Amino acid sequence: METVFINTPLGIAKIEGDENGLTGITVFDTDEKISDIVPELLEDAVYQLQEYFEGTRKEFSLTLNPEGTEFQKKVWQALLQIPYGKTVSYLELSKSLGDVKAIRAVASANGQNPLWIIVPCHRVIGSDGSLTGYAGGLHRKKWLLEHESPVKQQTLF
Repeated sequence: METVFINTPLGIAKIEGDENGLTGITVFDTDEKISDIVPELLEDAVYQLQEYFEGTRKEFSLTLNPEGTEFQKKVWQALLQIPYGKTVSYLELSKSLGDVKAIRAVASANGQNPLWIIVPCHRVIGSDGSLTGYAGGLHRKKWLLEHESPVKQQTLF
């Protein structure tokens, strides 16, 4: 397993993976040491995340290998279908998976997503449009949705 720590606008991100793909991307509020060397296996992930934060990448093309139950993997696969700049509600996501009654299980699987940003769990919102729950903190979810928004807020001054 290879690991690298990189700086992002939202904190230090830890990227983990091996020859089978990425297994985890998490963000920290603490001061982790930025890696001096990026393992070759993780270079593409680092590069694509940097492009995402620069606003030049809207889709990722990386091999993913997250650990989870079959249900979690099904939910994470559904998250990958949410386009950049769009959001869906937990209810809509449950319906797309074929079981509206599974909304709580879908929300739980969403919260267990181990691949921050790449599997865009930040694009799932409450049915009323509220920013409900986000393992990385609601301030990060808000930032990510604003970053992806096709309408950029202008400043008056």
